[in-house]
Amino acid sequence: MRATLGDMSNSMFIRPIRGRVFAGVCAAIATHYGWNVNSVRLAMALLVFCTGVGAVLYLALWIAIPSEW
Repeated sequence: MRATLGDMSNSMFIRPIRGRVFAGVCAAIATHYGWNVNSVRLAMALLVFCTGVGAVLYLALWIAIPSEW
């Protein structure tokens, strides 16, 4: 069975143009999983300030997730 473009777009992460605060990484994660974007931002902020891993993760996702044009 072949996946159509419509099927593939639902399974891809895309950093949206609207709703961004910085680069749209948290908005992309929240949109993809159907989560509240503020909850994702809070979780990312906790990772950044408590462990430092969040900063590296955020940068990696910023590079890896394509932006919506």
